Amino acid sequence: MSRTPNYEFQEWWNKQREKNNLELLEENPDHHHSSVAFTAVDVDGGGGTGNSVEKERSRSARQLSWVCLLKFQQLAASLGWLSNGFFHLVRTANRRIADSASLRGDTSRLYRAIRVFLFLVIALLGFELVAYFKGWHFSPPDPSEVVGMVGVAYAKWLEIRASYLSPPLQSLANLCTVLFIVQSVDRVVLILGCFWIKFRRIKPVANVDYDGSGMSVEDFPMVLVQIPMCNEREVYQQSIGAVCIMDWPKERILIQVLDDSDEVDTQQLIKAEVHKWQQRGVPIIYRHRLIRTGYKAGNLKSAMGCDYVKDYEFVAIFDADFQPTPDFLKKTVPYFKGKDDLALVQARWAFVNKDENLLTRLQNINLSFHFEVEQQVNGVFLNFFGFNGTAGVWRIKALEESGGWLERTTVEDMDIAVRAHLRGWKFIFLNDVKCLCELPETYEAYKKQQHRWHSGPMQLFRLCFFDILRSKVSWAKKLNLIFLFFLLRKLILPFYSFTLFCIILPLTMFLPEAELPVWVVCYIPGLMSVLSVLPAPRSFPFIVPYLLFENTMSVTKFNAMISGLFRFGSSYEWVVTKKLGRSSETDLVSLEKESEPFVRSTSLYRSSSDSGIEDLSKLELSKKTGKTKRNRLFRKELALAFILLTASIRSLLSAQGIHFYFLLFQGITFLVVGLDLIGEQVS
Repeated sequence: MSRTPNYEFQEWWNKQREKNNLELLEENPDHHHSSVAFTAVDVDGGGGTGNSVEKERSRSARQLSWVCLLKFQQLAASLGWLSNGFFHLVRTANRRIADSASLRGDTSRLYRAIRVFLFLVIALLGFELVAYFKGWHFSPPDPSEVVGMVGVAYAKWLEIRASYLSPPLQSLANLCTVLFIVQSVDRVVLILGCFWIKFRRIKPVANVDYDGSGMSVEDFPMVLVQIPMCNEREVYQQSIGAVCIMDWPKERILIQVLDDSDEVDTQQLIKAEVHKWQQRGVPIIYRHRLIRTGYKAGNLKSAMGCDYVKDYEFVAIFDADFQPTPDFLKKTVPYFKGKDDLALVQARWAFVNKDENLLTRLQNINLSFHFEVEQQVNGVFLNFFGFNGTAGVWRIKALEESGGWLERTTVEDMDIAVRAHLRGWKFIFLNDVKCLCELPETYEAYKKQQHRWHSGPMQLFRLCFFDILRSKVSWAKKLNLIFLFFLLRKLILPFYSFTLFCIILPLTMFLPEAELPVWVVCYIPGLMSVLSVLPAPRSFPFIVPYLLFENTMSVTKFNAMISGLFRFGSSYEWVVTKKLGRSSETDLVSLEKESEPFVRSTSLYRSSSDSGIEDLSKLELSKKTGKTKRNRLFRKELALAFILLTASIRSLLSAQGIHFYFLLFQGITFLVVGLDLIGEQVS
């Protein structure tokens, strides 16, 4: 779009030219024609070619004043914009600091240690800058040239650094490097196993097909379906609806909605939804515990204690944000036929919001590797993997013989899986059977989820270590459980990733006698990132963000691992992962369409009850009047961001190349995460 002409300026310009031409005519009448030609050419916008024309293009004092005034106005506007932006940034930071004051973990031992480390590296950087500008940076000062206490102190610092500090740091770096290599070898072996499975087309085979004709209702086993939930206001409707339309004989199924909600309005909404499906002839019941202990494990344990459970052979479990397909049971239950030692059939998760934002894309990379590589390989070659807590079908007999659900950890799913494995039960993972669910879209929700997922395994490892040693399984299975399942993937991985890239690498910038090779900092992490993205090939453009973000999450995983291993209070906290109900916006329409034939076939059909409609309207009103979400401030991540950025400045002084770029971009990533600028953006 062309710019609007400034006629006012052009009119002023013409007047100035006319005034200048009159002055020239008075001084030299012979140049009248050339002056008129110059004026015509200049005002009309045409080009002149003579040197005499160029020489007469001189600005008057008034024109220069106008140009200076224009520049000053632009400068004032820029300064005003910068000042407004600065004050807005300060207000936002103050608000986030105030909002984040209530966050647990900011006063933890780890945060205090990180803060002390931050003050240390800032002091070291100041010391190094003084030495750098005095010319002592790359070599100790000559004793004969040392003047003042600063030179003496720097010479003594170099001696202490080389003799006492760098050797233990180098030893710790070597240890973490060895652990890094071992974990990388484990990942490569898993990838090779996955390639072998695909090359040989290995997959579990079912001995029966429930889609076949000529089968009577009695041929279908009795299945109990459980939906544990707690204050799941956003997702309860589609999860209950998806389970209620599953293709399985009504006489051979019972659905339990296990509601642990402590919000009265949420309880009423879930009751109304259950009542609606009961009126349609669906065998579904609502259960609510008066004494809510043990979180999800306590909820499941209470439900399995009902007298009618003994009539059922299998139990399928779905968390509140999971939506199984109508043929889910027909794709999973057949694998139990003829396999009396099979305890669990686990389906893969599929994510309805994996492309919602950068955070969900990075989670999709991680979980795709977990399911397609880790669980598939362990299921094929070891007949064992950790139960995911949902989207799986258990043989009730296996649950009972393994001790049932226990409330001793926050990872009850992994607990029951380990105990069943120690009793000789086998597991099957179905990579081609998927169950839709939702990923956390905010960093706060994802961080709380990861804290529980990494503190719980350490609780469990401490509790079942001697049980593993005393079990009757082979020593190969014992070594797999202790070394690979627990130590390498649950303890060593968060330990070395946090220690190596967030502590040791910055310290080597200030203690250059200890060093990390380039292949440890760049090449091996890059190769591991490529391997991790292979199960999700569409995510290849996010390799670098994935690598940086995984290192950023190491502080949360390390903190969770330590709290679980040493029984800190935060290890027993269970915070329900916040869901936004993304799947409900599109899938409820298809859900209603799929349920129409089923609804017409029952004589007990009614429309939604009046109480249900009333409660739903209350829910919509409560959503509109809810509190406004705000970004948070995560102090551990911010402190580590400043540590890494400070180390990058020190690396820049030494011109260390790849170390500088890694520290710079890793520090920026920590800063972005610490300011809550990743994931769902809220005001």
